[in-house]
Amino acid sequence: MSFSEQMSQLLTGNNLRFLFDGLKLTLYISFVSIVLSTLFGTILAVLRNQKTGPLKFLASLYIEIVRNIPNLLWIYVIFLIFKIKSTPAGIVSFTVFTTAALAEIIRGGLNGVDKGQKEAARSQGFSNFQILLHIVLPQAIRNVLPAIVSQFVTVIKDTSFLYSVIALQELFGKSYILMGRYAQTEQVFAIYGLVALMYFVINFSISQFSRWLSRNWV
Repeated sequence: MSFSEQMSQLLTGNNLRFLFDGLKLTLYISFVSIVLSTLFGTILAVLRNQKTGPLKFLASLYIEIVRNIPNLLWIYVIFLIFKIKSTPAGIVSFTVFTTAALAEIIRGGLNGVDKGQKEAARSQGFSNFQILLHIVLPQAIRNVLPAIVSQFVTVIKDTSFLYSVIALQELFGKSYILMGRYAQTEQVFAIYGLVALMYFVINFSISQFSRWLSRNWV
């Protein structure tokens, strides 16, 4: 069989739709995880930035434990111990792990806000909660938004763990299944190349958007 015949046999509409279904699941899991992680990470960052108290201790404990244990292990734990379905397990595990990472990023943004602005607001009668809500958080999120967008790239790439751990058919999982249907080496490498190109296009676009934010947003 010639190379062109092998490729025409491989790159059919059904096969491409099969891969794009996996890509949609990858993006869905990544998007939901990053949105939830940004929300929970902001809460943890605020709690960890408190001077003292049990909430500061618990937030710090969560962040340090989660960040220092591989995400792969969290996927196993959440799927096997809590007995939830594959897609929710993927979302929960990435939210658990990414929340800790984003908490530290957002905490850096909180600490980067000029203390003089807080003092000025306090002199105008603002409460600590009002200062946080109206002055500190908007600036902090604005400053770290490029880093949050970059974290999205990491989540998209790491979803490739999900097929090997919990057999979730995201993009890499779909490609792995597709590889099992073709015996020719050229076809297998063609699938690898196509999947790599899909990851690259998505992640490069997000990275470029993050760089644009760094230049124009902050």
